[in-house]
Amino acid sequence: MNTPLVANPDAVLPSSEGGGGIFEQLFGHVFPHKVGEFQLFGTVIEYYTLTFFQVGAVLAVFLSFAGVAVAIRTNGGNAVQRGMSGFVSFIREEMVHPYLGRKDGDRMLPLFLSLFFFIMFQNLFGLFPGGATATASVYVSAALALITFATMIVGGMVIQGPVKFWLRLVPHVPGPLWPLMFVIELVGLCVKPFALTVRLTANMMGGHLVLLSFLGLVLYFGSMNPVAGWAFAPVGVGLSVFIMIIEGFVALLQAYIFTLLSIIFVGMCLHPDH
Repeated sequence: MNTPLVANPDAVLPSSEGGGGIFEQLFGHVFPHKVGEFQLFGTVIEYYTLTFFQVGAVLAVFLSFAGVAVAIRTNGGNAVQRGMSGFVSFIREEMVHPYLGRKDGDRMLPLFLSLFFFIMFQNLFGLFPGGATATASVYVSAALALITFATMIVGGMVIQGPVKFWLRLVPHVPGPLWPLMFVIELVGLCVKPFALTVRLTANMMGGHLVLLSFLGLVLYFGSMNPVAGWAFAPVGVGLSVFIMIIEGFVALLQAYIFTLLSIIFVGMCLHPDH
């Protein structure tokens, strides 16, 4: 990070080393960097900057839910507990029960609550100075999508039966079309976690790239001419503040969308007739 900031319009690609031009250094904030590694039972395990924010999201979930169960039962608690209990009630009544029913919904509610709040805190951490959005990494989003995918397959096979689940993927069609429709439905089933991954990663990464682009333009113009930098600063900073406000809304929205789509996809596998 000791490389001076120089005007270089070609330096637009992220670098794990942090050197290069202005945009290269700024965009490097979005991508994970290896921090260190350790050995566990002879296996080398690497950990990255995003690892700390993922652990932080887990801790934030536990801290936020401290005393929430009591607050729900007693209809009391402090402002944080009441706010979290409101989130829980909304997710249960407006998202889970309509698609899964009360019986299956209540059994799977902890999973979807965990997904929602884990994603939400990871998204919000990227808005703090020095923070990073773990969900902007395709690996993190893909891992979360695979949890949904595994729940779809395992849950569907448990509820419908291991054979009926695969047979009922195909709607009622003439016999000669059944093999073709089975392949199409199987591909459609596998595309769902891919869509979840792309949606979450692209939205969280795109917002940060836009924000850093506005800030980078201020530094870029300033490196060429200080007067130009100061002249563009009000515009760049103003647009950055506007994007930050939108990003706060997007952080909640993307957690909601990911969780809702996961509920819908799981519901389609558990109860295909509905």
